[in-house]
Amino acid sequence: MAAPKVAVVGAGVIGLSTALCIVETCPSCSVTVLSEQFSPNTTSDVAAGMLIPHTYPGTPIHVQKQWFKETFTYLFAISNSAEASEAGIHLVSGWQVFKNTPKEELPFWSDVVLGFRPMSEAELQKFPQHQFGQAFTTLKCDCPPYLLWLEKRLKATGVQMYTRKVADLWELHSEYNIVVNCTGIGAHQLVGDKKLFPVRGQVLKVHAPWVKNFIRDGDGITYIYPGIHRITIGGTREKENWNLSPDPGTTKDIFDRCCSLEPSLQGAQDIKVKVGLRPSRQCVRLQREVLSQGGVKLLVVHNYGHGAGGFSVHRGTAKEAARLVRECIAALQGASSRAKL
Repeated sequence: MAAPKVAVVGAGVIGLSTALCIVETCPSCSVTVLSEQFSPNTTSDVAAGMLIPHTYPGTPIHVQKQWFKETFTYLFAISNSAEASEAGIHLVSGWQVFKNTPKEELPFWSDVVLGFRPMSEAELQKFPQHQFGQAFTTLKCDCPPYLLWLEKRLKATGVQMYTRKVADLWELHSEYNIVVNCTGIGAHQLVGDKKLFPVRGQVLKVHAPWVKNFIRDGDGITYIYPGIHRITIGGTREKENWNLSPDPGTTKDIFDRCCSLEPSLQGAQDIKVKVGLRPSRQCVRLQREVLSQGGVKLLVVHNYGHGAGGFSVHRGTAKEAARLVRECIAALQGASSRAKL
């Protein structure tokens, strides 16, 4: 059969990295990325891009750890290369602090990040409101540069990218053999996934170059994540809130909370407010599906629903999606050879 045509719908970190993994694992494919929005207008552009995993209740821990480990290993290699600056990837050290000692003093990912250890009494003096903490070094992706770097890698391999709103996956059946759905919160409407819900996140991007260490409150709501040029401070986790307009009261609350963890942020300059809708569900939807109408079939692979943890596992889930695409190609080739008999 002719080279299978694959459409990846969505151009956030999940869509672009999935397209790249498909190109790497199925070089005979023709891959096209279709998206209504590209960087800097995706949900991924709002994200802080910190590699600190969030737990998915519906996914086995060993699977989540594998996804995280594959992502960490991949980005660590880039951070040690000449492309680190262009890709916006760097190591950052810091602290996760808790007002009360957590049930799990060793999270499942503690041996994947670098130098994980309990904080010393002397370190904890920096955080008088907190009684327990963990120190470690992890990776951070500065999102717009990383998305542009992924786009550049894709274009170099011949992948086409088009701005297009896909209202129904079936509309692609005459042009493509396989469709990969990486539409994030868009899947709520596109495929009618009622298990998917938005968790609104409002963050501030500020200029405070003297802050070098990340600080994250163990509740996951308040955090300070230094990037190469700007610091992301946040945040909010508002379930089922679809509002993309910044709220001034929330901006003040975020700023005050972050200043209580790092008082020197009072001097931060050039504050920009961003809002994104995290595509959340009990587990990432990573599966094959066959759509059919009137005897015609369209093979679909879904890869969405990463919630707040997309950057932490994006490469691992993209590799899994690419494996599912390979299975679809094998099924197509099997059907094609049977048709010839």
